[in-house]
Amino acid sequence: MRSPHRLLILLFLALVVAGAANPATASTHPVHAAHAIVVSVHELASHVGVKIMQAGGNAVDAAVATGFALAVVHPAAGNIGGGGFMLIRMADGKARFLDYREMAPAAATRDMYLDPQGNVIEGASDIGYKAIGVPGSVAGMVYAEQKFGKLTLKQVMAPAIQLAREGYALSWEEAVDLHDRHLAEFPESRRVFQRSGDYYKPGEVFRQPDLARTLERIAEKPDDFYHGSLARELAAAMQKGGGLITADDLARYEVKEREPVRGTYRGYEVISAPPPSSGGAVLIEILNILEGYDLGKMGERSAQSMHYTVEAFRRAFFDRAEFMGDPDFAKIPVAQLIDKRYAAAWLETIDPAHATPSKDLKRPAVFSALEQYAAGHPPVMAPHESNHTTHYSVMDADGNAVAVTTTINDWFGSRVTADGLGFLLNDEMDDFSSKPGVPNGDGLIQSNTNAIGPGKRPLSSMTPTMVVRDGKTVMVLGSPGSSKIITTVANVLMGVVDYGMNIQEAVNAPRFHNQWMPDVVNVEQWFSPDTVNLLQHMGYDVEVGLHYGTHVAPYWSDAECIAVDAKTGERLGASDVRDGGKAVGY
Repeated sequence: MRSPHRLLILLFLALVVAGAANPATASTHPVHAAHAIVVSVHELASHVGVKIMQAGGNAVDAAVATGFALAVVHPAAGNIGGGGFMLIRMADGKARFLDYREMAPAAATRDMYLDPQGNVIEGASDIGYKAIGVPGSVAGMVYAEQKFGKLTLKQVMAPAIQLAREGYALSWEEAVDLHDRHLAEFPESRRVFQRSGDYYKPGEVFRQPDLARTLERIAEKPDDFYHGSLARELAAAMQKGGGLITADDLARYEVKEREPVRGTYRGYEVISAPPPSSGGAVLIEILNILEGYDLGKMGERSAQSMHYTVEAFRRAFFDRAEFMGDPDFAKIPVAQLIDKRYAAAWLETIDPAHATPSKDLKRPAVFSALEQYAAGHPPVMAPHESNHTTHYSVMDADGNAVAVTTTINDWFGSRVTADGLGFLLNDEMDDFSSKPGVPNGDGLIQSNTNAIGPGKRPLSSMTPTMVVRDGKTVMVLGSPGSSKIITTVANVLMGVVDYGMNIQEAVNAPRFHNQWMPDVVNVEQWFSPDTVNLLQHMGYDVEVGLHYGTHVAPYWSDAECIAVDAKTGERLGASDVRDGGKAVGY
């Protein structure tokens, strides 16, 4: 999702000048592919993934190729200077979750973004060298390729290297994005992405020779990024700019294989992201609560079905606020949170006719472990988590599937480009709690579990998810959108399972969101005014769009999803019209 300052301009020009469709009027037909499909935010990246599968690669090969391609053609969020999560489910049913989230450097301290008076220093955690966490994307993609792919790293990286060297024509929107004012604050970023002030124009070919050389070095010797000359060059660039990352930090970085979070919903198995993502546990807790209602009978986007769904959102996000963080540094009670007995107890607290004020929520006494943990960890205000992530989904001809959500946090990350290396670096340190108890732009709440600490990975809402029936993957889901990621995935999943939509209809459908605090229900601009009125009469504070001061974003997220046709086995790709993505298959 674009920054709110540009969103209104981009939306107006897209609708009025370019005539782009909105979700309310867009095509409801997914892209059909007999064999394999890739769905991502950028058509060139989707094509790269498909070509790799046509050359004999599997879904993991295609996912890695797509990821490196997005680092070239979607530098605002695609990256080799950030991190992410990859959920893999092979056709034999084995599921694996790779955590290559960014990590706080060894020199990071709990109060590093506070002034002598203990106040948060504005911008310190999101712009510039001190905002950068140790990047994990290269480690994660290389790990996936070497362990689960069929081709060589050189083969899957070749298309990205070619795109960087030969360039690609910029769309109008891409050219406008490169005018980002914060990029101009850093000479190397200004040189690479803004041509030293001679800004790229729509239709011009954007070539990135420095990035091409870096990608070639990774393809030739991937370990060099963390233990060799590339690591030393990157560390030197960080030290020169006043950053904290050292060669030792890079050398200590490792990919974590974690056990995915699993649940069930109306006969489907749901597999999703474990901590340090809150996404999977919160998603499954939501679905467990909603399983107690027949939403389909109530009607899609009816006030009654939305009432129960918002109350489920509210309760699951209340738990997110208290319990979530890096599992390597704190015990996270995931098993209790996703237990159906706990959901049943929450369900008993929902008034069928009235909204529950968020301040009045009281956790049901089902598990003593939760009560004991909660007593010592009161919820506190969370840091801002950026909307500027990207998700892509892949499925090959054998039924292997991959869901990847990757980020450099803010749009263009920290805006810092590593000298001579051609890629932007993240500002992921902003996802930690700079000062527990201080309100932020998203209003998210969480506990001290997510405080800054050396070697820690910040809490995330990224929710790469798969849905399984009769042993086969039937949906691959995910989205960017900060806290809205979780509710976006829930909206799409329920659209198919509860309301009988096809995957494109579910992606198009107007979204709604609540995250406990602030106690507001956000709805996209295409919602029925009558439904909004009914919700208000039930006691909800409803806002149309997302409000950033005087700016209002009328929509959010970018769901890039896949379903499988139960009768034909075709792969059905649904790209989100909100952000101009593309499903490509064969």
